[in-house]
Amino acid sequence: MNKKIIIVILALLVVIILVLGGYFIFNKNGKNSQTNQYSSDLSSNAKASTQNNNEKKTAKNSLRDGESIQTQDKNKATRVVTGGTKIKMTFGDTVIYGVLNDSETAKALIQKLPITQHESRYTHDFCGVTEKLPYNEDEVHYGWLNGDIDYAIDAPYYTILFKDEEISEQYGDQVNIGVITSPISEIDKLSGSFDVKIELDN
Repeated sequence: MNKKIIIVILALLVVIILVLGGYFIFNKNGKNSQTNQYSSDLSSNAKASTQNNNEKKTAKNSLRDGESIQTQDKNKATRVVTGGTKIKMTFGDTVIYGVLNDSETAKALIQKLPITQHESRYTHDFCGVTEKLPYNEDEVHYGWLNGDIDYAIDAPYYTILFKDEEISEQYGDQVNIGVITSPISEIDKLSGSFDVKIELDN
């Protein structure tokens, strides 16, 4: 009688051990699976972040047809626009010349000229809130090149950017519409706020 009880107890213990062993093995695998999934998600996010950062850094140097880059003369716009529509911008007694490209945004602005645009001096640009203009989503990018005339879609702003292109990839929502053709030093020496007359330079 005692032997039968002992056998039954031992059999129950074996069953319990097998059941508990299976539970812990399953639970461990489940955690490993979740950890692997989490690691995979982190890896994917890291790759996406790297890709986005690379896109931001290269987007500022994307050029339209007929544009190139010059780096020899720091007193000239980095972006070189051939052709385009010539404009002049009058800051008090100083006239800054430029050229607008053939983007949808630039064409819409050209149709409105002449206009008077309030502009204020900031660290790396003259900038002012302007009328909303149409733009192509494919042309929205991060950063600028020194001498760029940009339309920033977030306010929107009309902005003339004359320095700090090397750190500009942190700034987004830019659409390039042209460049200044005057020496960069001519606009860099200005300070304060102006009601700037923007008109065609015929």
